[in-house]
Formats: sequence, C-alpha cells, structure tokens
Amino acid sequence: MNISKKKLTPIVLISIFFLMLGLSFAAVPLYDLFCRVTGYGGTVQRSSIAPGSLNNLPKIQIRFDANISNDLEWEFVAPENKVLVEPGVQKIIYYRAKNLSDKTSIGTASFNVSPPKAGAVFMKVDCFCFERQELKPGEEMKMPVAFYIDPKIYDEKNTKNLKEIILSYTFFKVKLKSKDKNV
Repeated sequence: MNISKKKLTPIVLISIFFLMLGLSFAAVPLYDLFCRVTGYGGTVQRSSIAPGSLNNLPKIQIRFDANISNDLEWEFVAPENKVLVEPGVQKIIYYRAKNLSDKTSIGTASFNVSPPKAGAVFMKVDCFCFERQELKPGEEMKMPVAFYIDPKIYDEKNTKNLKEIILSYTFFKVKLKSKDKNV
C-alpha cells in the first residue's frame, strides 16, 4: 500500500498545482465580471435607456475629472461645471480632447466613479470610453457621455445618503501592433 501512496502524492500535488495555476489565470476576468455586474470598486454600470423622472427624487451632484497618461500628447479637459441630476433622468455632458502632436494618435479611456459604492447606481447609456478614439494632428473633439443615476440609489443602504459622485476618466495611448495600423 505504501507504493500506491507514493505514486498518488505527486499526482495529487501536480493536480493541485495546475488547478491553482488555472484559477490564477481565471481570477482577473472573473473579478472584472464581478465588478461589472455589482458595481464593486467604482465600476460603472452600462444601460440602454434611463427610466425617467420618478416624482422629484432629491438630486445628486456630479463632478467631473480628466487625466491623461504621459505618453499621449493630448489635452483632455473635463466639463468645468458640476451638474445636479435627478435619479432616473438622463444627462449628457461633454469632455473635450485635442491632439497636440504632429502625428495621428489613438487613445482609450478608462473610467471610474468615486466614492466606489456609487458604481452600482451610476449608469452609462453612451460614452466615448466604449471605443478607441483617433485624433489627427491638431484635431479637437467633443466627447459625449450620456448617463443617469439609478433611482434605486435611495433604496440601498450603502448609497441612500450619497450627495455627490465624481466621474473620472484617464486616457491612455493605444500602442498598435505593426499589422494593425501605422499610427
């Protein structure tokens, strides 16, 4: 019986190793899926349409933030004005980007909201961040974001006292492979 235990131990250990290796590769996409479904960590939810006004719920103040990575020669500006949004009512705002270089460049924006608990109730209907953005030298573009606050904000224990949300974007340069495009 000792011989079978000696053979079984390495098989079990190798199996555990490969299981753990597989789980480590699956962790990132599973965590991303979890955040998108729950809004955990400030991950904004995506929606197709706002439900509309629900009898004058208290308004939420939305502020905007714009950042850009060092390797992207763009100017990226957030709307200066804060907006008050009634939950359920869609609002459209515009960020502005300008290519300051003498070459066409492509950027992609990552986003989040603060505080992180607001991610579950901040719903995007349309956003420039859903696609890569290409700007020719000197080109300037208005970039729309259509969003609303889920009326469930006042039903949830974590968000019912929320008075302000900050929507933040950071643009990064898209580094294309040589077969994609020469940019």
